[in-house]
Amino acid sequence: MIGTIIAAVIALLVGFGGGYAIFRYIATGKYKSILETAAKDAEVIKEKKLLEVKEKFINKKSELEKEVQQRNQKIQQSENRLKQREISLNQRQEELSRRRQEADQMQQHIDSEKKLITAKQAELDKMQEQERLKLEELSGLSAEEAKNRLVESMKDQAKLDAASYVNEIIDEAKLNANMQAKKIVIQTIQRVATETAIENSVSVFHIDNDEVKGRIIGREGRNIRALEAATGVEIVVDDTPEAIVISAFDPIRREVCRLALHQLVADGRIHPARIEEVVAKVKKQLENEIIETGRRTAIDLGIHGLHPELIRIIGKMKYRSSYGQNLLQHARETANLCAVMAAELGLNPKKAKRAGLLHDIGKVPDEESELPHALYGAKIAEKYKEKPDIVNAIAAHHDEVEMQTLLAPIVQVCDAISGARPGARREIVEAYIKRLNDLEAIAMSYPGVTKTYAIQAGRELRVIVGADKMSDDDSSKLSNEIATKIQNEMTYPGQVKITVIRETRSVAYAK
Repeated sequence: MIGTIIAAVIALLVGFGGGYAIFRYIATGKYKSILETAAKDAEVIKEKKLLEVKEKFINKKSELEKEVQQRNQKIQQSENRLKQREISLNQRQEELSRRRQEADQMQQHIDSEKKLITAKQAELDKMQEQERLKLEELSGLSAEEAKNRLVESMKDQAKLDAASYVNEIIDEAKLNANMQAKKIVIQTIQRVATETAIENSVSVFHIDNDEVKGRIIGREGRNIRALEAATGVEIVVDDTPEAIVISAFDPIRREVCRLALHQLVADGRIHPARIEEVVAKVKKQLENEIIETGRRTAIDLGIHGLHPELIRIIGKMKYRSSYGQNLLQHARETANLCAVMAAELGLNPKKAKRAGLLHDIGKVPDEESELPHALYGAKIAEKYKEKPDIVNAIAAHHDEVEMQTLLAPIVQVCDAISGARPGARREIVEAYIKRLNDLEAIAMSYPGVTKTYAIQAGRELRVIVGADKMSDDDSSKLSNEIATKIQNEMTYPGQVKITVIRETRSVAYAK
């Protein structure tokens, strides 16, 4: 029994050991197989990655070769340009040397001529002295006494001759100057003529029906009061169908209110809190639009290097008007006029265009100033590093300061042309009548004036004087005095022509 058990245990142990050996053999084989498979897969992946790396390397190499080739071409082009410049400089150097030699020869010739002239002049002086002494001996008078007698005898005649000669020269100069100036001005205006639109102080917001009008007004008018408080405008709601009138002298405020109303009506949510939110949003949008308008204007006119703040001020001009004339349109027109006129006169048109565009920046201040807009605009331009001739042109375009360059009168003239064109500006009737009365009153204040007539919308003043009270010369003097007084005491667009009329009438009746 025990032997059987022992034999069974031994057999069991032997079986267990054999099974373990077989299992280990099988497991070892699978492990090796897995390792071989993994090694093969790794090799395949390795080959793929190597191919990818090679492909990328080839692509990078080709790109680098192209870049190097392009750089070599650029270098070659630069070398060619440098060679051409060197040749040109050598030619210029030779030309300068030749001219210097010619100048030296010319100087030597001039020096010799000067010596000859000096010698001849000394000889001439000697001969004149001899002749003077002979004349004094023959006449019995000294040279000084003879000169005094001759001067006294010819003084009155010389005055008359000089006066007539001066008048002829003045008339001829006026004729030629007027013809040439009119030619330049007419050509300039024709080349940059623009349509003119008068700005108003009200805007009309159109609505679909009266229901929307009621929603805009709100309960007991709270919505419209909130909108007026947020925008600073006056909103007029009357019986006009499908329209609301926005009234304000500030175009920016009107535009903010109009855009805010448009968004509120489109959204449908109209209440005080929403109104404040939309108004704040519209103000930011309008500020961005102002900057974009200024930037586009500078690009359109070909003006570069403007300070960002100047660009913003130019954009604000779109929402400003002067005598009903849009300030941005006026500035653009003045800039184009300045460029053309400067080109006609042989000056720098880019500088003229820049000065023309910036000449009225003092009319759109961010802060109130007691200075005239010309001086304030010059101060702003100087602050943002504009050149002195530009600053002077801005400051002097209304004669606030002395003109220092030819650019200043061009800006002044072109500003007057743009503002004085028919239909460009609008004046209040009372101001217009007052200006005409002031013109006539100034002329009537002079003695000898019998009648005055302001015609051509105040651009010409006819002055009639008594023929027995004033001579022709006095008439010319009177016209200049009246013109000077009008310039010093009045403000007006463009220029005023003063015509003094002196005549004698004799009337008889045949019975």
